[in-house]
Amino acid sequence: MSKKKEKGISSEFKKFIMRGNVIDLAVGVIIGGAFQKIVNSLVDDIIMPIISLITKGVDFTNWFVVLDGGKYDTLTQAQDAGAAVLSFGLFISAIINFFIMAVVIFFLVKGINSINEIGKKPQPEAAPTTKNCPFCMSVIDIKATRCPNCTSEIKE
Repeated sequence: MSKKKEKGISSEFKKFIMRGNVIDLAVGVIIGGAFQKIVNSLVDDIIMPIISLITKGVDFTNWFVVLDGGKYDTLTQAQDAGAAVLSFGLFISAIINFFIMAVVIFFLVKGINSINEIGKKPQPEAAPTTKNCPFCMSVIDIKATRCPNCTSEIKE
């Protein structure tokens, strides 16, 4: 590969990386990863125990089906034994996680939008700069006293 082509590709890559939206995306992904840990803790440590209390102590993480027909008391025992399992309890937990994440993000964005609206001053409506000729209905300047299209005199 020629030096000129390498230099062109490296400079293109540098331009691509230094774009604002790429850096914003990277920051968003990093913050999203940290936010996911908070939501997981909310679901695992607060909401799931409440749901287990409502369902009389049922632990969703131990809702599973062993595909080879074996009997195991917990999902961990089945996995340690190498059994093939369908962990639908973990799937239910992931769905709850998703909905909680969606609700939290919705209210976060809603709050940010509300804060942004508070800071904005209502813009006064701009005065009209045109009007319609009462005779030919063409659009003319607001200060016109004669229509340039039909030459009618405009008295207002």
